[in-house]
Amino acid sequence: MSLKKATLLIVIILLVDQISKIYIKTNFALTERVEVFSWFQILFVENEGMAWGTKISDFVSFISDRTAKVCLTIFRILAVFGIGYWLNKSIKVKSPKTLIFAVSLILAGALGNIIDSVFYGVFFDSSSGQVASFLPAEGGYDAIFHGKVVDMLHFPMWSGVLPDWIPFYGGQYFTFFEPVFNIADMAISTGIGILIFFNKRAFNNEEKEEVTENSLA
Repeated sequence: MSLKKATLLIVIILLVDQISKIYIKTNFALTERVEVFSWFQILFVENEGMAWGTKISDFVSFISDRTAKVCLTIFRILAVFGIGYWLNKSIKVKSPKTLIFAVSLILAGALGNIIDSVFYGVFFDSSSGQVASFLPAEGGYDAIFHGKVVDMLHFPMWSGVLPDWIPFYGGQYFTFFEPVFNIADMAISTGIGILIFFNKRAFNNEEKEEVTENSLA
């Protein structure tokens, strides 16, 4: 896969991700939902921390939520530079298309969520109890680097009380699949999934190069 094609893929994912988030943010109040199917809902929530709604401050008690939020955003930005370098290097050495495709997905997803974290606090006012406005005259709901990530895709495929014989969770009410996510999350998860399940195909060239180098040594 060429740099041009990888860039086009990243731009398309970013556009779909941001258009969907801006639409949700400017048409839904927080926690508002629309049932598309019994197993699929559009549910507007905002993620203030890491994956699964956790926060750095949940693990490091001496860091405030706001400081932790900035640290997380900066870490994401540094990670994007690292992923971008990996993608560029992979294209230059003509790595397998599977690897370049997967890394492009991960980079696009990371960029999509970074835009929320860095800019959405300035671009929008609060969605709590109201539909947010884009670039409000009174200013956004928070400062730069303190934006919340917009999530909207919810797949509650099954809900019910688990049988008592199931260890730890038996007798409890359970929903599968509970997390709410966005297009950027899907891109990251798909990219990581490709690297895990198609590992040999993704890293085929690198393995051949190592074998060649070892044979010449």
